[in-house]
Order: sequence, then structure tokens, then C-alpha cells
Amino acid sequence: MEDSYVLQIKDRQFSELYLCFCGYAKCGAGHSFGPAVRPNYIIHYILEGRGSYTVDGVRYELEAGQGFLIEPRRQTFYQADESEPWSYLWVGFDGKRAEEYLKGMGLGENRLIYRCSHGSQLKETVLKMLRHNTYTASDQFILEGLLYSFFGVLSEDMDILSASEKNTGSLYVKKAVEFIQNNYCNPIHITDIADYVCINRSYLYTLFQKELGVSPQDYLSNYRLTQASELLVITDISIESVAFSCGYSDPLVFSKAFKAKYGTTPSRYRRRDQEEQRENLKRNEAKLREL
Repeated sequence: MEDSYVLQIKDRQFSELYLCFCGYAKCGAGHSFGPAVRPNYIIHYILEGRGSYTVDGVRYELEAGQGFLIEPRRQTFYQADESEPWSYLWVGFDGKRAEEYLKGMGLGENRLIYRCSHGSQLKETVLKMLRHNTYTASDQFILEGLLYSFFGVLSEDMDILSASEKNTGSLYVKKAVEFIQNNYCNPIHITDIADYVCINRSYLYTLFQKELGVSPQDYLSNYRLTQASELLVITDISIESVAFSCGYSDPLVFSKAFKAKYGTTPSRYRRRDQEEQRENLKRNEAKLREL
């Protein structure tokens, strides 16, 4: 079930960018739309609650403060969460330069999810659109201006990429690496990382290979194991606790991965380090006696 307010534009006087429709909806638990293929672009912004967006088989879990782009001729499906159903607004548009303007904001085929903290301004803009529903010539010009205002509000707070960042994807990789370093201790997956930086998994993989020469999964695993090796040296917590502290829910999986990287088990790695420390201590004591 959906409680919605919608404005459908009948006549269009503009060609470069024009409004097709807009609306606001408060969805019931599990309410969904699709699978469907649209003839124009649609930008949704989530005001409250949670839900999921699926495009070409790739699923994104979204919440208030995020939004998603629907592109023409791509199959999409979106659904409100069962326990926290979302409320959202949307703007449908098209035009000769629509794709160009979206790319200018960093949105497009490889980035369909975004974040924006100006939700109240976006809502007010759409509410103004809904009030101009008499289809007069004046309304046409006002709606055109409000559409550009909507784009302007989005551009203020979205992660706008510089020309070099668009070419290299370095900003996405930087944000992904920061997310890994801050959350490796939790049982995160590559999907979580991709959702955080608002791109799909396959594009994230391509960027990591290009920028770092490794896959996101390999980077995450190596970072976890590096942190684990330090915990083994500087603490005396159990191997199981080390595993849990580095994002592994199964100590056996951790031990197997650790041995594959370091050529020895976590317990032997710890003993070897302790033995090396004792040997270093003996050498230092011997040198001190010589002084």
C-alpha cells in the first residue's frame, strides 16, 4: 500500500532538460514497484525509513538520506522495508542533455546510489512542483526552474568528483579503503563496501584492480590478517578472540587464511615472535654486561 501525491506533466515545451512527473509517497510495509523498465530518468530520495533497490540483478540496501537513480531501458525493482518502510520523493525527467547533467553530478551507469543531507530542501522543491498543477504556460516555466533547482540542491552535497577523479576512480577507492580500515573488525562483506561508496560490486572490483592491483576481497583479507598479526604480538588474548576482533566469525577460517598468508598457524606465529623477543633480550643483556 502507498499513500502518494503525483503530478504528471502533459505538455513539454523544453528539449534539453524537462520534467516528466514528480511525487511523494509514504509506503506501507513491503510495498514494491516492478520489475519494470522506464522510458525516462527518475531520481528518488528517501526521507524516512529503509528499503532496497535492485537494478539488473544488483541489490542495494538504502536508508533515509540516500537516494537512487533509475535510468531508461534498465530493469529495476524497489521495495520498502518490512519493519521500517520508507517515505520518498521522486522526480522523473528527460531531455537531450539529461545524461550529461547527471554525469556532471557523478551519477550514471556505474553510480546509481547517492547521499544528500539536504532532504528538507529537496522535499520543499518537490512540494512546490506539486502545487503548480494547472498546466499553464507559467507553470511550465516555473516547473522547469524548479527542476534545475532540484539538481542544484543535489549538487551541493553529493560527492562531486573532479575531472581527474572521474577518470581514475581514486575517490571511490579512497573511501572504500577508509571504510575497510574503520570496519574490518566487523563481519563486513564486499557488498557493504560497495553500498557505502554507492557503486556496484563489479565496478568496485575494476577500480581496486586499477588503483591498487588487488581485488577488494584480497585487500580486506590482507588488512584483517595484518591487524591480526599485530594483535598476536602485542596482546595475549586467545586466538579465537583475535579472529573475532578482526572480523572473522569462524576461528578455523581465520587460522586457515592466516597460514596461507604467513606460512604458519597463528599460535606458532605468536610463539615464534615470543622466542625472537627472548633471544633479543638475551643479546641485549649480554651487551649490557660487556659495558
